[in-house]
Amino acid sequence: MAKPPEYHAALAGAPKPLARLYSHGDILITAGTQAFQAQLDGLRGYPVVVNKWASWCEPCRREFPYLQNLSARFGKRVAFIGVDANDSDAAAKTFLGEFPLPYPSFTDPDQDISRLLGATAGFPATAFYDQNGQRVLVKQGQYASQADMAADIKRYALGGQ
Repeated sequence: MAKPPEYHAALAGAPKPLARLYSHGDILITAGTQAFQAQLDGLRGYPVVVNKWASWCEPCRREFPYLQNLSARFGKRVAFIGVDANDSDAAAKTFLGEFPLPYPSFTDPDQDISRLLGATAGFPATAFYDQNGQRVLVKQGQYASQADMAADIKRYALGGQ
């Protein structure tokens, strides 16, 4: 397993709303859809990438290193949030110990947040929101490569930048 990037150094100097988000790295938030929507609303002005995952999901395990690297690479301009769906908190915490992230994940045991995202067809799923809070894409399934995920972040979160 590749070593995750040094998040503190990579995200140093992030704008305050993003720095506040990243101060909760690897935390599981058990607050439901209203809190998740409030988190999204609080990030207006920044594009957001939301990744739905589960500890038991093998494609999620293969994709997590991409999220580790790309959140460090783009995290000063893009907000990242996880959604741990249909999983136990204990298994999710163990998983995050193996695959640490600089951002929090909302627990979604009944997939209520997943429905809000429009991401109920399987695992993993990645939703992209523009800086105005509008969902612009939901990618169902695993990314084939880190380059493919980076291309979608550039296209859908950063408007082609």
